[in-house]
Amino acid sequence: MRITQTMLSNNMLRNLNSSYLKMGKLQEQLSSGSKLTKPSDDPVASVKGMGYRTTLAKNEQYTRNMNEVNSWLDTTDSTLSEVNKALQRVKDIVTQAANDTNTPEDREAMQKEVDQLRMQIRDLANTQQGNKYLFSGTATDQPLFEKTSATMNDAPPLLVDDGTGTPVLGGNDNTVDIEIYEGITFQINENGRQLFKDIDGMMQKVQKGLKGTGSDLSNLIGTVSAQTDRVLEMQAGVGAKQNRIDVMTDRLSSQKINVTKQISNNEDVEYEDAITQLITEESIHRAALSVGAKIIQPTLVDFL
Repeated sequence: MRITQTMLSNNMLRNLNSSYLKMGKLQEQLSSGSKLTKPSDDPVASVKGMGYRTTLAKNEQYTRNMNEVNSWLDTTDSTLSEVNKALQRVKDIVTQAANDTNTPEDREAMQKEVDQLRMQIRDLANTQQGNKYLFSGTATDQPLFEKTSATMNDAPPLLVDDGTGTPVLGGNDNTVDIEIYEGITFQINENGRQLFKDIDGMMQKVQKGLKGTGSDLSNLIGTVSAQTDRVLEMQAGVGAKQNRIDVMTDRLSSQKINVTKQISNNEDVEYEDAITQLITEESIHRAALSVGAKIIQPTLVDFL
């Protein structure tokens, strides 16, 4: 087979171009820090990278959900603590009022304080996290104790009631669930609708009892204690949920670290190896240029 000068020149140019491509790829890897400049560089690694990034995106969303859960539970816990304090004060007042030695002025002062405590508990029942009511079930846009429009003579708004003075509660008893991990949903709300309804009914009895005798109130001490125990029981449930969320938060943090490490192992360039390969390719390229210069036939100009 006859090897022509054209064939030698074309082979030399093809080899030089291939050398340029290799050096260019190595330089791009070194500048970007990634072994994958395009999917065709390593299809298997590219598919793995897509899977890792999908997992990482889910992890970030679950972390945001977890922050929402923590805020919801923290607000619920602090609200129930305030309700417990109010009920403790009601118990103290009922215990004191059960003594018939109190004067009418004392009873009147107790009556006013109980009235304020009842309104305070209603306000706590309408606690919001952001713009969502905590104890209204899935009807998070509705307060439990809804007020009517202002009455005549600039009087304060009244609660919506059934005509007998008993408030008509808004909201519902449904659970509010949020996904905190793949396939795992978590109930972030407490079903406080019935609890606050019973507490408000108990407060109404205390208000009526203050207008009667001490014996009328002595029977309510146990009722107040029972409602306090229900609040504490619910608060304990919130604490248990917070402990579980702490564990899940640690799990998400560990997953994020592991997935990030896998992405790094899958895609990040080893700078020592890349620099060594680049130096080697540069040496090969210089040798190719030197050989190419020798195999190209001299022209007439070189002899003149």
